[in-house]
Amino acid sequence: MDNSFIITILSGLANILMVLLAAPFCQGVMRKVTAVIQSRKGPPIWQPYYDLLKLLGKEDIESGDSPVMQRVSVYMSLATVLAIACLVPMGFPAPMNGQGDVILLVYLLTLSGICTLLAGLAAGSTYSLLGISRQMMIMITLEPLFVAAIIIGAIHTHSFRLNTVLHGSVYMNEGFPWSGIIMLAVMLLSFQAFVERVPFDISEAETELMEGPLMEYSGPKLAIFKYASMVKLIIYSSLLVDMFVPWHGEIAAPLQWLLFWVKIFALALLITLVAATHARYRIDQAIRFFAMLLAAALVALVLAGFGH
Repeated sequence: MDNSFIITILSGLANILMVLLAAPFCQGVMRKVTAVIQSRKGPPIWQPYYDLLKLLGKEDIESGDSPVMQRVSVYMSLATVLAIACLVPMGFPAPMNGQGDVILLVYLLTLSGICTLLAGLAAGSTYSLLGISRQMMIMITLEPLFVAAIIIGAIHTHSFRLNTVLHGSVYMNEGFPWSGIIMLAVMLLSFQAFVERVPFDISEAETELMEGPLMEYSGPKLAIFKYASMVKLIIYSSLLVDMFVPWHGEIAAPLQWLLFWVKIFALALLITLVAATHARYRIDQAIRFFAMLLAAALVALVLAGFGH
């Protein structure tokens, strides 16, 4: 067997292991910081690990309209984000750079959202159906923002290769990177929605919909969905860092890896600060907000087409 193939597989497994271990820890840090901001003691940093283990140890009860779709959606949700982890550079080059491109990355990111829609549809309750209707409206207006950033990077680099586009490609033009600066602002303003945090966690609004699409889930299935959501935060944070703040490749490998994760946790703290200090938006407010960001993203696309 070719050594390069073995190295690719091992690198992909290393990325998966990193996100599986880091995701609950990042969630625990965010909970602790939120508690400090709100003048509370808060749970221990390790609490997300305990929560997942507790849910995994419970009985697996299926109460939805379509148990088969429930099983498929829950396992696909985690499998999708772990597949993305093999495609995203995390302090080192993308492990499977030659096995996929940014088009595959966009498909997988969209599929991870579709899994939540399928889960809510399979549950069949009023709360879950209302949750997926909100989720679908958000996805329709939100996903084009990330696609626009990918297209701008591809235009500047004339490539769809992962290591090329996911390495500050939005700034790679001859003059001042107007399109990259605009997309950086757009992605920062919409990032809370990508990771489904306040003020854009409208589809699961606990006070109204009691977790929306996941209303009918408990035990191991709920644990897997929660785990996939934690991993998704790491994935989107990695994509934002790789595309817009990629400058960690000129130092020694261990420091390069460490600096990457410092950026990830700094971004997680920013997410926590916004979530702890903002009220949840209504769905109509969120759609109008995303529409304005989409208009800005289209302006950036036009500028990128003219070499800016």
